[in-house]
Amino acid sequence: MWTQRIKTGLLTTTAAASLLLVAACGPSPSPAGTSSAPPTSSSPSPSQSSTSASPSASTSSSPSAPESSAAPVGTAQCKAGSLTVTTDSTGGGAAGSIYEKLILTNSGSAPCTLEGFAGVSLTADANGAPIGEPAARETTVPVTKIELAPGKAAWAEIRYTQAGNYGDCTKVAAAGYRIYPPGDTASLFVPEPHDACSNAGIKLLTITAFQAV
Repeated sequence: MWTQRIKTGLLTTTAAASLLLVAACGPSPSPAGTSSAPPTSSSPSPSQSSTSASPSASTSSSPSAPESSAAPVGTAQCKAGSLTVTTDSTGGGAAGSIYEKLILTNSGSAPCTLEGFAGVSLTADANGAPIGEPAARETTVPVTKIELAPGKAAWAEIRYTQAGNYGDCTKVAAAGYRIYPPGDTASLFVPEPHDACSNAGIKLLTITAFQAV
């Protein structure tokens, strides 16, 4: 019986030692209170990033439109009411034609501009209708804008061809020239008798653009 107890005690002791050895070789337990979950990321969420990156709509502003300013008013066009007209026939003539200067002078109190061609016709009187064809435009002189101060003048050249040069001319006596300044519907009159041709198609007159004196 003693021998059996000793064997039993040895077995028990050996078994206990084996259990201690297995426990020593296993993984160590985690310390108390320590979490084994992986660390969380500290980067902001997409909604937070877009909110901080885009500027607030309330901070944007549109530039205000510049204030408009009135354009300066230019010099008025010369009108018949503020002009006087004369002719200068010292230019002479050639081959049955007479060359004259048609001179317009600013008789008003303010500057005005003159640009282009006058309308010129032979008439029976200051208020009469044109006789025959009006003056044709001679374009060898360039059109320029001329500013006439009060008392200043500009001139254009009239060429009158003798009515007797045309065998089919129906002659009518004209008392002078009726002159329409460029762009005007009112007229001036220069008393200067000439023969006119009442039938259409015969052009006795030509006129150039105005030039500064």
